[in-house]
Amino acid sequence: MAEKKQYSVVVNESRCKRCGICIAFCPTKVFVPDAEGLPIVAYEEKCIGCMMCEHRCPDIAIKVGVKKSEL
Repeated sequence: MAEKKQYSVVVNESRCKRCGICIAFCPTKVFVPDAEGLPIVAYEEKCIGCMMCEHRCPDIAIKVGVKKSEL
């Protein structure tokens, strides 16, 4: 049986202007905003790798990648 891919999601805080687009477009609700609106990756295990957050981010502040499986 094929193993489900796991993804890593990283927010570059210095580039992020806290617009909330990633939070709004994420279909699986990976992000939650902190008190200042910075998107926090709260549920990385829910990421399906659709890359909506990365493609929609106007500041190129989000990177989504495939996690390497541990041997």
